[in-house]
Amino acid sequence: MSTIDLAGFITEVKGQAIHHGFHVHDERHFMETYSLRQWWEVDLHPESGCGSPMELHLALDVDPRVLLAFDDAFATASEPNSVPDEFFFPLTLTWTLPAGSIDLLNLALNLAGLTGMSLPLEVAATDSYGSPAATPERAISVTARRSVSLTKITEGEEAIDDTLDRANDVSLFLLKLIE
Repeated sequence: MSTIDLAGFITEVKGQAIHHGFHVHDERHFMETYSLRQWWEVDLHPESGCGSPMELHLALDVDPRVLLAFDDAFATASEPNSVPDEFFFPLTLTWTLPAGSIDLLNLALNLAGLTGMSLPLEVAATDSYGSPAATPERAISVTARRSVSLTKITEGEEAIDDTLDRANDVSLFLLKLIE
């Protein structure tokens, strides 16, 4: 049994997301049986974006080696609060939306001005072809990455409020862009 309650943390993240104006659509938990690697995924969007083609996908990647190393450090710590803050899982936020006539460079610059260094973003476009003769369909993705501290989760101090505030700002900006 693990020292950390990941299901409880994801539940807290969903609650924080609702508090920050998001509507939660779905939650999934995947586990690879041969490596024990896990993924927690949550689909959400701003409450004002119901029915829009823009979606936000939040994913927590749980590396079993990091989890086991954290459990070992926790078990051998002299006090529960003395576990070093050196164990992290990546949290990824990915927005997807249809491209329309969106200029990627302008989008990247506007989003950088919106989030600054508090939430660095990556903007990309993908062309999909239904058949070789078909016209490509372009989709835009915006990705943000942040680390989540296992030590802070066990201490009840890992809050992602600032990340969710910036994510809401990005979501609302993207909604206005595609309207």
